Amino acid sequence: MADRRTFLAGGIAAGAMAAGVPARALSGAPGQMTAGPVEPTWNSLVAHYRYPDWFRDAKFGIWSHWGPQSVPEQGDWYGRFLYMQGHPMYEHHLRTYGHPADTGMMDMQNLWSADKWDPEGLMQRFVKAGARYFVSLACHHDNLDCFDSSHHAWNSLRVGPKRDVVGTWEKAARAAGLKFGVSNHTAHAWHWYQTAYAYDPEGPRKGERYDAFKLTRADGAGKWWDGLDPQQLYTGPHMVAPGGIDSIAAMNAWHDRHDGQWIETAPPGDDTFARQWLLRQMDLVAKYRPDFCYFDDYELPFGRYGLAAAADYYNRAIGWHGDIDVVLTAKQLKPRARFGLVQDVERGFTDHFWDEPWQTDTCIGDWFYNRARFTNKSYVGARAVIQRLADVVSKNGNLLLSIPQRGDGTIDAEEEQILDDLARWMAVGGEAIFGSRPWHIYGEGPTALQPGMQNEGGFKGFAEGDVRFTTKDGALYMLMLAAPSGPLAVQALGRRALARAGKGEVAAVTLLGGGAVPFRQTFEALELDLPRGLGTVPVVRIEGRGLV
Repeated sequence: MADRRTFLAGGIAAGAMAAGVPARALSGAPGQMTAGPVEPTWNSLVAHYRYPDWFRDAKFGIWSHWGPQSVPEQGDWYGRFLYMQGHPMYEHHLRTYGHPADTGMMDMQNLWSADKWDPEGLMQRFVKAGARYFVSLACHHDNLDCFDSSHHAWNSLRVGPKRDVVGTWEKAARAAGLKFGVSNHTAHAWHWYQTAYAYDPEGPRKGERYDAFKLTRADGAGKWWDGLDPQQLYTGPHMVAPGGIDSIAAMNAWHDRHDGQWIETAPPGDDTFARQWLLRQMDLVAKYRPDFCYFDDYELPFGRYGLAAAADYYNRAIGWHGDIDVVLTAKQLKPRARFGLVQDVERGFTDHFWDEPWQTDTCIGDWFYNRARFTNKSYVGARAVIQRLADVVSKNGNLLLSIPQRGDGTIDAEEEQILDDLARWMAVGGEAIFGSRPWHIYGEGPTALQPGMQNEGGFKGFAEGDVRFTTKDGALYMLMLAAPSGPLAVQALGRRALARAGKGEVAAVTLLGGGAVPFRQTFEALELDLPRGLGTVPVVRIEGRGLV
């Protein structure tokens, strides 16, 4: 791991005014940058940040990635794809809600009822399933703030549930003894929504622009959205498809070239959206004091604005706790950034041990509820979740797992079963997870993992012989990702490997939830005679002088 001081020697420090961000470091009130030692520069973030112990101990969080895109029960990115003729979500929207020139994503937001939502009941399930921190989606690419937002009128107190979703989750999580987090995805709303300004290139309504292109605040008079400006929701026409595109393929190609990329900058020539994003983010952390904040961005969004948001969050945390006892995650971090933030690896793997704490986030289904996952029984089951948890924790990481909710706030019977299965395993195997630390190696086995983001879809599964190690309270734990069908030989625990690592010998092996395990420690391997029918990810505790 590179030395933190390497990144402090560059002399790139600059204050908020030099970075072009209005400092307004006055009182710490919502909408004002908080005064404190952390400045909006990478040097300052790196100099002041330390990974909090609570995060390193927690290991497992559950995420409510829930909002108005859960209403149609079609999965992810509904608010973009409903405006792309030929896409299955466009066809669903046309059949179910009407043409997107008449009924668009703003109407979906108002249909988000949350009328059967039981936050306390769900939180009890999450705690039993092993969650040590809980994360609420605060705002997604659909640009609805799911909280009591002071800087964005399109929020869940005025639209849809008419409730402070984040605030309600926060109370339930803290009452259950969990750390509380929020996720902010809205930096991408401006380019994600440009399809809403397009039109059908084919068919009976060819060329008629969708709702975002034509609606103004004045059009809401006497309607449910009276007083709200659709252009503030849809973000404005920054990259609008020109007229004359006359085929679905050509329209899709235009979007792919222009607004279909993952863009980390502000709208061209317009910093208004970025400034507003900063105000909303500062308001969010000021109101709910989250222990954890997730940015759906590569490094920090909008350059100087993202730096300002990070500095504001860290300075507020110093005021709350006396130190920066919080976690801020982002993706694709450069080496310097991993000292000032926590790296998040979305739906992906790492093939090596990390010196610094990190996190992977994934879901048992689509990010937003997809009824097809229930009907065709395609959820990721508890066994795969536990395997993933063991792999990540052995490499010094945490796992954040999303459990999709329907628009009414409920989860389905398959999801309930997965949570119940997790709870049963955690009651026994959690001893090897919570409060643990990595060993000198993460494990061994035949399965080679491909590192990177968004690559879990091609993963074929773990095999017999794939084992992972953790340590806690002087004991070494070995988690078997696939239950062995016969005797298991672990080379990393043979006398030769242990001697090379400066470790001692094995004195006792105990199966968690069982009893003593017969073993033989040879020069080449530790051989275990395990009972048959062990089930999901069996764990043994290994004791001996000098093993950890």
